[in-house]
Amino acid sequence: MARPTVKQLREQARGRVITPGDAGYEEARKVYNAMIDRRPRVIVQCADAGDVMAAVDFARENELGLSVRGGSHSVPGFGTNDDGVVIDLSARMRGVRVEPHTQTARAEGGCTWGDFNHATHAFGLATTGGIISTTGIAGLTLGGGIGHLSRGLGLSADNLISADVVTADGRFLEAGEKEHEDLFWALRGGGGNFGVVTSFEYRLHPVVDVYAGIFFFPLERTRDVLEFYRDFIATAPEELGVFPAFQIAPPLPFVPESEHGKPLCALVSCWAGPLEQGEGALAPLRDVAPPAAELRTPMPYPVLNSAFDDLVPYGLQHYWKASFASELTDGAIAAHLQHGPRVPVVNSTVHIYPINGACHRVPPGATAFGHRDATFATVIAGMWPDPARNDANIRWVREYHRALEPHSGPGGYVNFMSGDDDHRVRDNYGGNYDRLVAVKKKYDPDNLFRMNQNIAPAA
Repeated sequence: MARPTVKQLREQARGRVITPGDAGYEEARKVYNAMIDRRPRVIVQCADAGDVMAAVDFARENELGLSVRGGSHSVPGFGTNDDGVVIDLSARMRGVRVEPHTQTARAEGGCTWGDFNHATHAFGLATTGGIISTTGIAGLTLGGGIGHLSRGLGLSADNLISADVVTADGRFLEAGEKEHEDLFWALRGGGGNFGVVTSFEYRLHPVVDVYAGIFFFPLERTRDVLEFYRDFIATAPEELGVFPAFQIAPPLPFVPESEHGKPLCALVSCWAGPLEQGEGALAPLRDVAPPAAELRTPMPYPVLNSAFDDLVPYGLQHYWKASFASELTDGAIAAHLQHGPRVPVVNSTVHIYPINGACHRVPPGATAFGHRDATFATVIAGMWPDPARNDANIRWVREYHRALEPHSGPGGYVNFMSGDDDHRVRDNYGGNYDRLVAVKKKYDPDNLFRMNQNIAPAA
């Protein structure tokens, strides 16, 4: 049979099909990480699941590489490719439908957490999202999904009820606890290996305003901050999300001008319990040491979820690394003390996320997220505007990560893996890797969906 042509794809799709030379191609091919400069043969800005099915069939039958783009935050550039097909959900598939009576929401695969939070907040509801509102719901959820609300509500993937998926053979499947259960299991932590998720159904929770706290401490108090955090987070109320960070102080109104541009140690916190208890819940954080700057205030949850967006605009250079640990050891703290203060620019940061509480109550085999024994997820996010600084800033990320390796478990958070982390795939997916291979072989035996932290089908 003749292979389908671009002309036929255009006739079949309701969304725009863009090829080199078309108006808008240069803009359509751009992705979040400006380090990535690739030229796909076809970009399909899908309008619905039918378009996705057509694009999958086109890529498969023409034996072309296939990338799926949701929020476009993939640092390795998995949302694009050279001379292949890009399924772009972000242009037209961003709808969210909230069901307030059942406290659920169904969101299309191109949504960002900003889109999602805007829709759910109107009903006084939320679920675990990320730290940056421009992040896509798809990539974050499929990799697990760590955010401000994780300790109390679990990972984003733990709140997934069902998913609509287009698989490699072009079928549209509904995956949930009672239908295609193996696929549903794999989607919750196995990344984009199994198909294109065109919509996600989430469990929501009553969250309206949270009590936020951002505390900056002088670098000389970093050891005190990290030792406090290590002990405090083990028994802290689960309504409290808090993580340490290294950050160059931005010129924000609550930061004294004398601190602008200085590297500082921070504690970022979110109390999602009763607001009147927020001040007391955050009190231990500010008592660790005299803060160089602090912000303590109630705010709508979507405002906190977007509070750092301006630090990471579209078009920076990106290089990230990640690791898991069950303990924040003295050796790990020493590594942070050595490398954290060298954070190169205001856009770059290091976060040590807690993933205990509700995350630990999910059995290791219940979802594909393979690190339920980990307590901390450290992410080193190198982000900077100047390409001339690429080598130096990549070196900072690598040296930092290497220093943490002796104090970390195998693997790290797949959502923060770079393109040169493909040798870590088995460890990154943890103890569920072999089961993931079996699901991959069933739903994508020819590895059409390989533009990801790839789980190769068994031979």
